[in-house]
Amino acid sequence: MSFRPQANARDRVVVIGAGIAGLAAALRLAPLPVLLLSAAPVGTEAATGWAQGGIAAALGPDDDPALHAADTLAAAAGLGDPEVARRVTEAAPGAIAWLAGLGAPFDRTDSGGFALGLEAAHSRRRIVHAGGDGTGAAVLRTLARAAGADLRIAIRHARATALLRDEAGVCGVLAREDGEPVAIPARAVVLATGGVGGLYAHTTNPLGAAGTGLALAARAGAVLRDLEFVQFHPTAMAVGRDPMPLATEALRGEGAVLVTAAGERVMADHPQGDLAPRDVIARAVFRRVMAGEPVFLDARPLGAKLERFAKVGALCREAGLDPLRQPIPIRPAAHYHMGGVAVDGRGRSSVPGLWAAGEVAATGLHGANRLASNSLLEALAAAEWIAEDIRGGEARPPLRPLPLGAGHRPAADAGIVAALRGVMERHVGVVRDGAGLLAAITALRPLADAAPSPLADRALAGLMIATAALRRRESRGAQCRSDRPEADPASAPSFLTLADVLESGGPVQCRGAEDAPTVAGHA
Repeated sequence: MSFRPQANARDRVVVIGAGIAGLAAALRLAPLPVLLLSAAPVGTEAATGWAQGGIAAALGPDDDPALHAADTLAAAAGLGDPEVARRVTEAAPGAIAWLAGLGAPFDRTDSGGFALGLEAAHSRRRIVHAGGDGTGAAVLRTLARAAGADLRIAIRHARATALLRDEAGVCGVLAREDGEPVAIPARAVVLATGGVGGLYAHTTNPLGAAGTGLALAARAGAVLRDLEFVQFHPTAMAVGRDPMPLATEALRGEGAVLVTAAGERVMADHPQGDLAPRDVIARAVFRRVMAGEPVFLDARPLGAKLERFAKVGALCREAGLDPLRQPIPIRPAAHYHMGGVAVDGRGRSSVPGLWAAGEVAATGLHGANRLASNSLLEALAAAEWIAEDIRGGEARPPLRPLPLGAGHRPAADAGIVAALRGVMERHVGVVRDGAGLLAAITALRPLADAAPSPLADRALAGLMIATAALRRRESRGAQCRSDRPEADPASAPSFLTLADVLESGGPVQCRGAEDAPTVAGHA
């Protein structure tokens, strides 16, 4: 099939993904025309809509962005970027105001101000919610409605299968639409494809969140950063569902506690108790569960406050639980990826023409461990920076006609996908070791080496995460190596390319900061 021409190719920006990052970027790009590619109907598969937590912003009289930035860097376990933390936290009040201006129904106090919640590792009440534990869904609806009403934004249900490149960089997207391949030229491409939770057997993410964006970017030559840091949420509800429902961290902010079947407090010995950082609690719960000792989230102390968490209440009822009468069984599950496509302060990747925002990107904000409710915030801040940068650039010359090649990309076999999820859960999960990581690499590499397909992309994403985890010879934040339990004082962000993984004949040795690849302003 030959090239299918598209209108306004010189000016149009293609955004891949319709979660908070993609929708916010599309809206912020005005007056440029935008083509938004969504593999599923907007609002149905994005992890944004599943987010029970809120958006962190220093809005209280006892708070300021500097305090928010300090909390962010403390959670990041030594690898957070102070300048990025400053910029994101300073952008937070404006991002909340922008969403409110679009009609986001944030929870308010009787006096009309924002009702601010407390979550783990925050030193102040600064979490803005909508509908209690329904923030993500409310924000997604707000953005989808605004994008649907914006005549500049065209939305097409198509799945990106490759990034098109010429000698100058990324110049478009190869996609499948209605079963047919189509080449879509673009002035710029913004990746906003979400995370990697669907790679794991236990996850709170949509199962389609399986690292597609990482594979697209890697195959186009982009540098990736900190892929080893996968955050496992400590309180996924163990009620037999896949993906696992989430018991929001805000419950612990209001007084819920982690207990064993005998009523023993799991976090009794930690100075921050049940509001310790997520990685700390996830490991504590994981070790109990692996020892055959079930762990529960006891929300009974909340009493009438539980009514504010309608989503959790509904999930409990679906599972036959009454959280006012019985604790909720929980276990850690893959929840958020701190690593991703390495980007600079404008959201640019190492490949000209390609930007990335949201969970697929690594800005340096989260370091080795994300602070609760900073994910939606980061996506909003990055979307604004990216839009400003693209608007200030020049339009590309038209893409010359390209052959599309074989368009058949068979769906991934369910049995193989389940096996790969098991490999990631066992060997690249909450606690890892060198032998297990090598076993994962051995299992994943043959599939990752195959011709690009949904299965190969999934295997490649897992392979890159496992390789990065093996290269980091320490425990830090979300990376816990049982065979290397100490932190390395000389630790630095890690960088990886597809060549590192597939051309080295195996995992490469950890590089220091002095010889990490350059990425658009980052060394």
